[in-house]
Amino acid sequence: MNRFFVIGITDQPRPFFPPEVLEVIKEGKVFSGGRRHHEMVAQLLPAGARWIDITVPLDAVFEQYKEVFSTPNPQTPTLRSVVVFASGDPLFFGFANTIRRVMPEADIVLYPTFNSLQLLAHRLVVPYHDMRVVSLTGRPWPAFDQALMERSPKIGILTDREHTPAAIARRMLSYGYGHYDVHVGEHLGNPDRERVVSCTLEEAAETVFDQPNCVLLVANTPLTPRRFGIPDAAFALLDGREKMITKMPIRLLTLQALDLPRRHVLWDIGFCTGSVSIEARQLFPQLHVVAFEVRPECEAIIAENARRHGVPGIEVVMGDFLTVGCDRVATNHGADRAPDAVFIGGHGGQLKAIMAKVLENLSPDGVIVMNSVTSAKVPQNSRQLWDEACHELNLQQEPPLRLQLNDYNPIEILKCRRK
Repeated sequence: MNRFFVIGITDQPRPFFPPEVLEVIKEGKVFSGGRRHHEMVAQLLPAGARWIDITVPLDAVFEQYKEVFSTPNPQTPTLRSVVVFASGDPLFFGFANTIRRVMPEADIVLYPTFNSLQLLAHRLVVPYHDMRVVSLTGRPWPAFDQALMERSPKIGILTDREHTPAAIARRMLSYGYGHYDVHVGEHLGNPDRERVVSCTLEEAAETVFDQPNCVLLVANTPLTPRRFGIPDAAFALLDGREKMITKMPIRLLTLQALDLPRRHVLWDIGFCTGSVSIEARQLFPQLHVVAFEVRPECEAIIAENARRHGVPGIEVVMGDFLTVGCDRVATNHGADRAPDAVFIGGHGGQLKAIMAKVLENLSPDGVIVMNSVTSAKVPQNSRQLWDEACHELNLQQEPPLRLQLNDYNPIEILKCRRK
């Protein structure tokens, strides 16, 4: 049997272990952990012990583990083991999860201790059963953005050297989330270096905190619920032109046609003011939104509207969709970012080419939606181009939804999918 003994430790330079854990260490032959962990436990390791540093790339680390497990041990021929030291609770965004993923057949015995966010809550005497936990350690912003947009009143954050408390505070202030108090814990568990700082977001944005640290955000005012339907007048417009925005009732019906509660990635092609992208992401914060636009002046407009409405994380791609859009997104994100919902807000007469390009990237169960304006002044309207494209690309259309809002021209909400 191949077994990992995974022992959680804090930042205490002279860690205390119960007798059961001390016995595991005493009987161990091969140990592993970060270099900082090695410094903390070196005096406890038996003579002749082997140490495997946990460093990137992790593939090389696991190759060493596999070598240990493949080498017969005369003393324990049926059991080969590695003793791993990890921070806090090894199942809390910790190394035990990595072991389970890479070597699912291995047996794991855990000896956890408090994780850093628990320690910070203990120091502050703040209940943490209702804490929303986000890890930004080696991870991008989406989970944190989602917690903000979902108005979580208490957010615990694991940081790294890029996603620092200052960077977190600046992002929150930029998108209007100023109604939180900030608590930062440095070197938690270390009696000589531990420090807990409580401050405002503005103060945190200008402060450099020691690593390692973690953050607890606690709302200091009642959180307003998300709006269902953003008023048109609340958006910055392109050259002040009211007609260059998808009207709110049409916008909400369009999002319904896209079936966004079941979707993961939305492409908004020809975003203009960004109203569809912003409404979609505000209502469905789990959604990754990629917004495309050829007009350079629209980049500042969508950025302003995203800040106004507290919607971080929209990926904006500027340029001609047919030449730079899909290729750039595929390069940045790979197959896991294939869209399963696409809204075509503008096409510049290139609808057939755009839909063909979308199909090269669309997930098998994806849908395409477009709004077509019916006007006697336009002899070849978007509906005709849509019908021709669906026929030529062998797409299955759903019955269109036709409606008219006030004195505006009638709108048809068109939807199609692969047959």
